[in-house]
Amino acid sequence: MTAFETILLDSADGVLTITLNRPEKLNALNRAMLEDLIRAIDIADADDAVRAVVITGAGRAFCAGADLSRGKDTFDGAKNADEPDPMRDGGGRLALRFFEARKPLIAACNGAAVGIGSTMQCAMDVRLASTQARYGFVFARRGVVMEACSSWFLPRIAPLARGMEWMMTGRVFGADEALSGGLVSGVYAPEDLLPAARALALEISANTSAVSVALCRQLMLTGLTNAHPMLNHRLESACLRGYMGSRPDAREGVASFLEKRPPAFPMRVSADMPPFYPWRETPPYSDKE
Repeated sequence: MTAFETILLDSADGVLTITLNRPEKLNALNRAMLEDLIRAIDIADADDAVRAVVITGAGRAFCAGADLSRGKDTFDGAKNADEPDPMRDGGGRLALRFFEARKPLIAACNGAAVGIGSTMQCAMDVRLASTQARYGFVFARRGVVMEACSSWFLPRIAPLARGMEWMMTGRVFGADEALSGGLVSGVYAPEDLLPAARALALEISANTSAVSVALCRQLMLTGLTNAHPMLNHRLESACLRGYMGSRPDAREGVASFLEKRPPAFPMRVSADMPPFYPWRETPPYSDKE
């Protein structure tokens, strides 16, 4: 497994666990961690043995926000000219890589998740929390604005009024409020958090087609912006009738059901995605009815 400066990777039974590993800094996100996370998702996507990804933090925090070691100039693009694209939000680069991932991303939030620690989770597919988790969209309290594409993701996760309250006040809140507000789907005792995340990942790994999961993930994410369900219908039809329905995974899925045995899906996301994927720029259908 590739060595990283700021994260740990562990792969077992089809599940890749990524641990943010700057515990002495409460896993604050710096440029090295940003690049490490992007590379880790690249590795996960390229490895067909990886079926799901769990992301958590070392120590008592998930991620306590951006590393503020640059002081007052931390968010000033003009004074960060050494970065690859200083006028572009680094958290947004990370969120977009999460969006493009071909594997399910599961957040296991073990502690403080402030700023980018909260917004990066919005770009993951499932968010689970420890009872010790604390969230904070603190941007207005720092005189900046939301980032990591969270103005796109958060309104699609939580009710608008709740998300507005979290953003406008910038207050820190606990796991129970995150659950009631729809930010997370489960809250667990600290010792049960990673086992719960891993159990979910293993359920995906053991029972589903990797290509089906990758396509369904993108259908749901891109479907959020379609103006009419007809567009979803066209995309689903292209994936179902035009592609997967004639492929080995569909035959295996039906056969294993009829034969009452576990499936053994042969298709791989590294080689067997449809030629029209990804379809945001060139949708696989005519604009005519």
